[in-house]
Amino acid sequence: IADYIAERDGHPAYPANIFLTNGASAAIEMVLTGLISDDRDAIMIPIPQYPIYSALIGRLGARQVGYYLDEENGWAVSEEELQSQWDAAKAEGLNVKALALINPGNPTGQVLDRKDLEVICRFCAKNGIVLLADEVYQRNIYVDSKKFISTKKVALEDPQCENLQLISFHSTSKGFIGECGRRGGYMELHHIDPYVQTQLYKLASSGLCSGVAGQIMCSLMLKPPQPGGESYDLFMKEEGEIYESLKRRAKILVDGLNSIDGIECNESEGAMYAFPRLDLPEKALEAAAANGQSPDTLYALSLLEETGICVVPASGFGQKAGRIGFRTTFLPPEDVVIKAVDEFKRHHEMFCEKYA
Repeated sequence: IADYIAERDGHPAYPANIFLTNGASAAIEMVLTGLISDDRDAIMIPIPQYPIYSALIGRLGARQVGYYLDEENGWAVSEEELQSQWDAAKAEGLNVKALALINPGNPTGQVLDRKDLEVICRFCAKNGIVLLADEVYQRNIYVDSKKFISTKKVALEDPQCENLQLISFHSTSKGFIGECGRRGGYMELHHIDPYVQTQLYKLASSGLCSGVAGQIMCSLMLKPPQPGGESYDLFMKEEGEIYESLKRRAKILVDGLNSIDGIECNESEGAMYAFPRLDLPEKALEAAAANGQSPDTLYALSLLEETGICVVPASGFGQKAGRIGFRTTFLPPEDVVIKAVDEFKRHHEMFCEKYA
């Protein structure tokens, strides 16, 4: 793992700073358990966000402080938004301990560029909080204009981030390999106080070790067949076919959604999701309120009942007030994605007509 990180970033990585875990989720839970001590502690999380963060923060009795991603600017992060939310948290008397970022984004599918990462790294370094970098989709980049840059690489190359405390997460259970049932992953600690790292080691030791199957998967993910090896040609062929198909599926889905009147969707630059925004009739909003539902829950249930397509209401990930949407994926086979686009269109027209 250390060799992989060093080759990826062009900077040394040290085995003693790496913890093998049962997927990134177990690592995130371990770190949040170590960070949170009382109900005035707070963690800054992106909105929209992968709900493991809000769920764990709530379970551990802390407070979440959401910083909103800018949908009109490709789900970018602004220094002004970070500072605004920080100031509001401080005004409430909260003790902000850490900030989480997800890159590439889940559910939003954006890939943060170096400028975005510098903004976040400098903000955390300036305020002395731990940066939690969720990078499980780092292999899933589908646009030629973007490439994955690790948060650690940015931190090491930015003089303003010399004192940044950083913990990075990667996983075999998501991302390109996507072996969800084979729980394997790791976290790397950078510039974490030795005493704190010792306490995390004790916490990790209480679980004895990560599963052997997950450790094997990590090894396979980070050290695949090499040129000249017996399985190299077949591996490259199969991996290339999967990757190119994911690129096509991402474009088919997003282009298809954007072709539907009343649906807007940013490009899925990475990860495996689309997160479109819906424009629904006023009567649909009234019907949802009468049912005690969010509008996107009403829409998602209608879509499921009418087409069999299951999406997740965007309200489950957090979004700006007044926004309505859902998260969907382009993991099904290409022919299924093409059919799904037609069904999305048919349902949306039917739904809007029903509540016109």
